[in-house]
Amino acid sequence: MTKDFNPVSVINIEVLNNFLLKITFSDGFSKTIDMTVLMDKEITKPLKNPDYFKQVKIDDFGGIYWPNDYDICPDFLRYYI
Repeated sequence: MTKDFNPVSVINIEVLNNFLLKITFSDGFSKTIDMTVLMDKEITKPLKNPDYFKQVKIDDFGGIYWPNDYDICPDFLRYYI
């Protein structure tokens, strides 16, 4: 059995406490993601700083990114975490 897959883009990000992001997608779906599950890599270490974490932006491809060029595609955000 396969999972239905529809390409989406992030259209809004709200930074919440405790490294949570509330993300709204182009299909109207919204979810809250605990980003701590991704903070064990070298490139994600800066995200452990709350002020740095708040610098998240939406990129030109509908994903999200931080100033150190760490980015996450919208499909991964929507369907896999």
